[in-house]
Amino acid sequence: MLIVEDEMIVAMNIEDTLMDLGAIVIGPAMRLDTALELAGREEFDVAMLDVNIHGGRSYPVATLLRSRGIPFIFATGYGHASDGEDFSDVATLAKPFRAADLEAALCNALQSRRNVPRKSL
Repeated sequence: MLIVEDEMIVAMNIEDTLMDLGAIVIGPAMRLDTALELAGREEFDVAMLDVNIHGGRSYPVATLLRSRGIPFIFATGYGHASDGEDFSDVATLAKPFRAADLEAALCNALQSRRNVPRKSL
């Protein structure tokens, strides 16, 4: 699982939560260039993208993931900008979110790609 999150404490909490669920975590990518590199070269099943990354948007990463057929979700404390309309079908978690909400959103994203049991991250 790829994590794209620019706030170190938030990224560490997400990573810990996902590792507790049995996920293998790639990242966290805290910069857009790093996120694009990891999204383009690594193998993983699902991603969580913070919409706002150091003043930019993670939409180029989302576009790359979509082209690779890798499901993803967004997380944001600010909402989407108008340039995010191409991703209106993607689940978005409002920050702060609960671990159970993160798990459910990621499982739903995975199920959209393939039929897997809900508790398999």
